[in-house]
Amino acid sequence: MTRVDFHLNAPDKITYACRLVRKIYRAGQKVVVVDADAGSRARFDQALWTFSPLDFIPHVDAADPLAAATPVLLAGDGAETAHHDVMVNLGSAPPTHFSRFERLIEIVTTDDEDRHAARERWRFYRDRGYPIESFDLGPAAAGRGR
Repeated sequence: MTRVDFHLNAPDKITYACRLVRKIYRAGQKVVVVDADAGSRARFDQALWTFSPLDFIPHVDAADPLAAATPVLLAGDGAETAHHDVMVNLGSAPPTHFSRFERLIEIVTTDDEDRHAARERWRFYRDRGYPIESFDLGPAAAGRGR
């Protein structure tokens, strides 16, 4: 069954997602970053190229011919993907095919609208019996060593 992790109180969703994807990639896992909004996916794609001048994170669109050989895929909701290790959801709704993945990561900012949508996703996963963990990224959590 897919494990669902909520990363709460991220100061900026795109920047945090870039750091998270870098960590997953360095750990040797494959990751699909999903967002139904094409504009948001394009901003994330650009951010992967620019967020760290010393890092290269190989990534392509899930429909690209090189997708099967690329460790990081960017996909719209419902897209078929070449691998199913980790999914990172940047969208506001539960991704369509999340249950095909070993792990789903939800990133939640401090924005009220984003938090409200995250509560709805939490209920969605909880009501279907998925195991859920939460990780507080806020300033108070920094003092606890997270």
